[in-house]
Amino acid sequence: MAKGYWIAHVDVDDPEGYKAYFAANEKPFAKYGARFLVRSGQSAQKEGALRGRHVVLEFKDYATALACYESPEYQRALAIRQRVSRGDLVIIEGYDGIQPA
Repeated sequence: MAKGYWIAHVDVDDPEGYKAYFAANEKPFAKYGARFLVRSGQSAQKEGALRGRHVVLEFKDYATALACYESPEYQRALAIRQRVSRGDLVIIEGYDGIQPA
């Protein structure tokens, strides 16, 4: 079964206020088994316009990724994030097919 992913690009307007989002997202991320694959770090923008912070979260499947986002716990965290940052987030099903040789 293909995994599910959140891919987010975020500009943080209030770094101190963003700490409250970190604290609030711990519970839903643990509940839904989220695993950080990317959490900011170095990046090289090669094409298009991106935001300053990049995050990729992995879930056991697409349904779990959606359920986490829609959960009351994450919706509370999201309300905090939206007050202190601007971002783009896509929830996507991973690819579980044939890979190049």
